[in-house]
Amino acid sequence: MDRVSHLTFFLVVGAGLVRLVQVRIELCWDIVTVSGLLAVVYTGGLAAGDRLDRLGRFGRPVWVAALLALWTVLVLLAPASLTAAYVWCAVPLACAALRALDRRSAGVAVAALTVVLAGQLMCSAGEFDPEIVLIPVAAVWGTVALYRAQQRAAAERLRLVEELRGTRDVLAQQQRAAGVLAERARIARDLHDTLAQELAGGVMLLQAADRDWDARPGVARTRVRAVADGLRANLAETRRIIRDLTPTAVDEAGLEGALRLLCDRAEAEGAAARVRFRALGAARPALDGAVAATLFRVAQSTLANVREHARAVNVLVTLYGHADRVELEVRDDGAGFDAGRVGAASGPGRGLGIPAARARLRECGGELEVGSAPGRGTCVRATVPVSSAASAARPAAAPSAVAAG
Repeated sequence: MDRVSHLTFFLVVGAGLVRLVQVRIELCWDIVTVSGLLAVVYTGGLAAGDRLDRLGRFGRPVWVAALLALWTVLVLLAPASLTAAYVWCAVPLACAALRALDRRSAGVAVAALTVVLAGQLMCSAGEFDPEIVLIPVAAVWGTVALYRAQQRAAAERLRLVEELRGTRDVLAQQQRAAGVLAERARIARDLHDTLAQELAGGVMLLQAADRDWDARPGVARTRVRAVADGLRANLAETRRIIRDLTPTAVDEAGLEGALRLLCDRAEAEGAAARVRFRALGAARPALDGAVAATLFRVAQSTLANVREHARAVNVLVTLYGHADRVELEVRDDGAGFDAGRVGAASGPGRGLGIPAARARLRECGGELEVGSAPGRGTCVRATVPVSSAASAARPAAAPSAVAAG
């Protein structure tokens, strides 16, 4: 709209000068001088832009008043044959007033412009001719209405942009807060699955070594060495947690190799008299690193629970490969428990494992089943669909551990 009004102004002034050359009247040079001053003042105000405000609160009103004064002189000097060439300058001048002044001052300027315009048209026609007078006046006020509508639309767009920017900032803050909470929960689950379980097992071994220290010193020393080995492993695990909780054993040996090593270590640490691993099924789907880590943590945490609570003789860890899913099963013949109370806390730091494992498996599109009864052993089964196991890591799921306590 602004560019159209500027173009209209210079076209009207230029057309008037061409018309002056054609009629060659006595006031030609006076009109040319005033036209040139009007064009210079108009152009100077456009070039100055916001710098007009440096002149104080009167900078813009003085510019508009100078434009109206020069235009008034111009239409008064012009003979009747040239009136039509300059009256249309009222349209871009009205736009300039609306652009530069506040609502009330712009209304006064447009009203004054209308009075001059109507009066000059009536003088040129010698009488009030509605066609000659009302059409230019209607054009001026129609342009004013359109310009006002554009200004309101621009103000509304600006308000919506600011509102959107504020909403975006609030959403970003909420996302950061949610990310912090999710990361805290993730770290809590990983610490429960690794350090807490291993340290609990180490405490049990040291207590047993203390009881056997005098009667069976060889056995006690063996248990102390097992604790030392476990502490070294925990140190390595802590370093892995610092490196975004990625289990190096899974990365280096693959899930099957890591589970086999885990079972050997669990047997050496006394989780049960026999801890065996087997892989069944013809299908061997390629596991994503995050999914493999999830299944490894399920096995790790479950074996730690067997060592701490089950008093089992035999533990069998089985990895099943199917065409549509991957299953990990950990079965023991230990004391068992009431499966209906899964997730109920029994002491400080207890009760996090199975709910945490279920939450992590849900992030991979999987699920966890726990079957147990007092005196009948326990079976923990984690299932992940092949579509999730073979796909890239989901954005919402960090490559971290899963607990099954």
